Amino acid sequence: MASSSSRRLRAFKRWMNSQGIEWSSDAIGFIDTPEQGVSVKALRDLTEGEVAATIPKAACLTIKTSGARDLIRAACLDGCLGLSVALMYEKSLGNKSPWAAYLQLLPDRECLPLVWTLDEVDHLLPGTELHKIVKEDKALIYDDWKESIMPLVDALHLVPDFFGAEQYFAARTLVASRSFQIDDYHGFGMVPLADLFNHKTQAEDVHFTCGTFDSKSDDEDEEGNNNDSYTESAVNGEPANALGCTSDDSNVLEMIMVKDVKTGAEIFNTYGFAGNAALLHRYGFTEPDNPYDIVNIDLELVLYWSSSLFSGRYSRARLSLWRKLDYSGCVSHNAEYFEISFNGEPQVELLILLYIMLLPEDDYCKLDLAFSTACNHKEPISIILSEKCNISWENGSEVNKDLLLTESVCSALLWLADKRESLYGLSSMKDDIEALEKCSRKERKLYHSLMLRVSERRILEKLRTYATVGTELLKTTKRASTRKRMRRTSGPV
Repeated sequence: MASSSSRRLRAFKRWMNSQGIEWSSDAIGFIDTPEQGVSVKALRDLTEGEVAATIPKAACLTIKTSGARDLIRAACLDGCLGLSVALMYEKSLGNKSPWAAYLQLLPDRECLPLVWTLDEVDHLLPGTELHKIVKEDKALIYDDWKESIMPLVDALHLVPDFFGAEQYFAARTLVASRSFQIDDYHGFGMVPLADLFNHKTQAEDVHFTCGTFDSKSDDEDEEGNNNDSYTESAVNGEPANALGCTSDDSNVLEMIMVKDVKTGAEIFNTYGFAGNAALLHRYGFTEPDNPYDIVNIDLELVLYWSSSLFSGRYSRARLSLWRKLDYSGCVSHNAEYFEISFNGEPQVELLILLYIMLLPEDDYCKLDLAFSTACNHKEPISIILSEKCNISWENGSEVNKDLLLTESVCSALLWLADKRESLYGLSSMKDDIEALEKCSRKERKLYHSLMLRVSERRILEKLRTYATVGTELLKTTKRASTRKRMRRTSGPV
């Protein structure tokens, strides 16, 4: 295995030299292990601002550089679909592909949930932010293959073994986890060397930069020009890995050190600010204590809570007023939801919705009337809070979350946390933590799905603490207020 790894790394280095890819061989070393694949380490001390490598855009595999570019253009394919076809085509050529030495360094596929079996998805991801999304992805991507690629296989007599549904799914995982936005002309593509750096949240050592203007080839006519930038992910509609466009040379990409790195240390890239659900979805791994982790509470669950207390007409009216006040949740995959942060704090829009849902009828009518006469849609809720909390409120001020935390709102948050938690099934968070501690990282699917479950459930635990502390604070404030009133009303003996 070691000998094979050494051979493919030597071949890759020779190929990079032949393609004009320049890197400091005395500064950057490549480590190839069965467990981690290829990683990049510093062979000497590297300093901030040092240019570690330059990569010609012509060396990148894109829908403009692939041997399948005419086929892709004729079929009107673009985005991740077009790049996946380009990748499958080059892999079908074997050693005849101009990128053969680069492609043999890549895995056949990345271990993304996209290529897990449906049984694995249902067993490992229930309750998580990914369960529903991955199943939807599988259906949509299969439809892409059936509608756009299968006809090409039949019409152009392509080898099915390289362009089947399984190969397309595998290519999509590579595109999802390794592609970079290059420029307007190339769109996004596979960037050799750049995609070998592993991710570490908030620990970027090296940054990639690209040209500031389009690099249109001399023989490209207007009909073939494609200036659509890549805005969809190979998996879930998010952008590809971004390259900062700061280089003066539009024909090359640069890798620049953004901090000092000591000899022997691994050199990390950062794939953006993503929580564990996004990391597992797109890259196939998770990180402990990821500060960008979130948990979503669906609007549908909030309405289910409301229906357990109030009539459907009541809930619809309160929701309608919330919307008229120009509030909304986050929207993705045709679903509306509210984010709970890593610290367990709910999105303010959720608190406002719960507050409106629980307003006494007189206050609700007052709020509705205030809306009809207000110049600023955000003012009415401020007016109600000012009167109920006996505070002054400046127009344009943001709503203070603490003022929304009534006992009934805190009770609603606890209800929502418990219901969201129930989606994980019968095992407790303690069970998941114990299973994670016993699990080997070699069991990648189990390990990372457990990490995701534990990360999300810890956030729900923090949400409960947030609501409980809010309730206790309110009780303490009430007791203090009562004692003050008693002292004021008690005369001298």
